Amino acid sequence: MDGFLPISKQDMADRGWDQLDFLCISGDAYVDHSSFGPAIICRLLESCGFRVGILPQPDWRSTQDFKRLGKPRLGVLVSAGNLDSMLNKYTAAKKIRSSDSYSPGGKTGLRPERATIVYCNRVRELWKNVPLIIGGIEASLRRFAHYDYWSDTVRRSILIDSKADLLIYGMGEKPVKDIASQLANGINVSDIRTVRGTCYIAESLDHLWEFIEMPGYEAVSTSKKDFADAFAIQYYEQDPIRGKIVVQRHGAAYVVQNAPLFPLTAAEMDEIYELPYQRTYHPVYEQAGGVPAIQEVKFSLVSHRGCYGSCSFCALYAHQGRIIQSRSHESIIKEAINLTKLPDFKGYIHDVGGPTANFRVPACHYQADRGTCKGKQCLYPTPCNNLNKNHDDYLILLQKLRQLPGIKKVFVRSGLRYDYLMAANDSNFLRELCEHHISGQLKVAPEHVSPHVTALMGKAGIDVFKKFARVYQETNNKLGKEQYLVPYFMSSHPGAGLKEAIELAEFVRDLGYHPEQVQDFIPTPGSLSTCMYYTGVNPLTGEQVFVAKSAHDKRLQRALIQYRDPKNYHLVYEALIKDGRKDLIGYSPKCLIRPPKNQDYPVASQKKKPDKQRRLPAARNK
Repeated sequence: MDGFLPISKQDMADRGWDQLDFLCISGDAYVDHSSFGPAIICRLLESCGFRVGILPQPDWRSTQDFKRLGKPRLGVLVSAGNLDSMLNKYTAAKKIRSSDSYSPGGKTGLRPERATIVYCNRVRELWKNVPLIIGGIEASLRRFAHYDYWSDTVRRSILIDSKADLLIYGMGEKPVKDIASQLANGINVSDIRTVRGTCYIAESLDHLWEFIEMPGYEAVSTSKKDFADAFAIQYYEQDPIRGKIVVQRHGAAYVVQNAPLFPLTAAEMDEIYELPYQRTYHPVYEQAGGVPAIQEVKFSLVSHRGCYGSCSFCALYAHQGRIIQSRSHESIIKEAINLTKLPDFKGYIHDVGGPTANFRVPACHYQADRGTCKGKQCLYPTPCNNLNKNHDDYLILLQKLRQLPGIKKVFVRSGLRYDYLMAANDSNFLRELCEHHISGQLKVAPEHVSPHVTALMGKAGIDVFKKFARVYQETNNKLGKEQYLVPYFMSSHPGAGLKEAIELAEFVRDLGYHPEQVQDFIPTPGSLSTCMYYTGVNPLTGEQVFVAKSAHDKRLQRALIQYRDPKNYHLVYEALIKDGRKDLIGYSPKCLIRPPKNQDYPVASQKKKPDKQRRLPAARNK
């Protein structure tokens, strides 16, 4: 049905409905676009013939707002939104963020902390027995006992704390269709126990034939070794082909995770992205200035899901999986043509990609039958011999898109793995990328330079970045284009101390680069790096890992990367003195900062220069 999904009783009445089949509660404002999980789930259920309404950002301080669309016939679906609600509210320094791009006008405070739990509690207050299903990134990554950075505690599974009947983890289209069908056929929600990609609570394990039990909540909340062991089990079983049922005891009950979803076919992906989205926010937000998050994706195209890059600090392996699932060229082109018909489209497609833009096809043909390799990565420490290092499909897609009438330019802005590009040795793709799909700069993420830190991150060494930077520059020179690389770096990742932070600062200095943005590592639930942060151990190897945990130590590392900022002077000075690197305080080009004013600091092997000459390097450091 055309138009937005119902958000009020009047909307329901306009459709001739007196009751919904499913009510979807979301922590985000309602944006009817395929980049927003609640919109996908609701549109998919709608296409199956169900009456679906959405309740975006309800006032959680009472049950009143939750009654707005009435009690649904079959069930309530709850999601915190496109981000974990704690990450959405707080920075790495645990300060409240100044804006919320998923709320009208960017306003903060429109969703509660731990939104999934709070919304579920309100639903249970209203309707004791309504089937309650939770999903989205917050539920997905908190499905087992997990470390919570913001409370600095190990919390129970969100399924236990929310009192929901089912938890959908990962991308939820297949599970929600299966669950909806069973509920519609009169099956009690307590009997829905075999859907892949779901978790449920069981009082015993007598009904299971084959499973892996990991250390329970009581163990992992008191023993970091048990926490690391539990994480390793769940990490290795997140594969749809070889993954087993995993259980974790919580008191007298068990959280049971069914095996992960099988990858979506191209036809299934096409179906999802061709649903009748309005491609914008609901008109009720117009007066507030709209919903900022739509700006990044409104004129972008999702070409695939999944990522086999397996960066340790990213939890995509636990949510979208490592196996690439792609849409057909025809479906993507059809969407691009629809973009050209929008009144505010100016001819520019902002992005074509996924979690990693140039991972368009599965890593290797073995994955279809065997799944991903247990204990091995596709790109790290070096690209696998079986890796499909081919950019042809992606390049052909980009060529087709830029030839469409009404398309002036097709950009690639989502993450691009330069180590994969270098492994492919595909000069043709790089040439076309630089000639047609970049607007002045290309963003890449080496993240760090220390071999020890990049190893813990699961990232390629800095030598690969240097080689790519050289080839990228040569390619642009041949094309007569002045285009730059913008590298992203991360501070305070497990394994990074002052020594490693200074090493990164020296690299930035030699690069002649002034990083405006530096990502402080945030221990979000579900990632390998978060496990290292909490336990001080790499759970996959048993290696002890240094972790900078104090707020001050983190500030020192961040300041070193941005050492040219005058506001960071005292922090940089403190860090260099603390690590015994006085050689980097002085007036030579290799120094990061000058000596403090009014202090006659002796610089090794360097004569004092006249005032005029001493002031020259300062211009370089501004």
